[in-house]
Amino acid sequence: MKREFKASLWHEDGWVIAQCLEVDVASQGRSEEEALANLQEALALHFEAPRATETPRIRPIEVEVSAT
Repeated sequence: MKREFKASLWHEDGWVIAQCLEVDVASQGRSEEEALANLQEALALHFEAPRATETPRIRPIEVEVSAT
């Protein structure tokens, strides 16, 4: 299944950064085309079903959070 996403592009230290606006995934490249191709690959990996090689252990943790 194909789905369309929007990407924000900007230049930083000689790189073009491509960040997906709908999903918290970003990538980079030397050109806009390369950054978008790398982002496309990163998104495909992000949505790929996980394949565990062993059963994960689930454990509870406690974290102190301050109420603001």
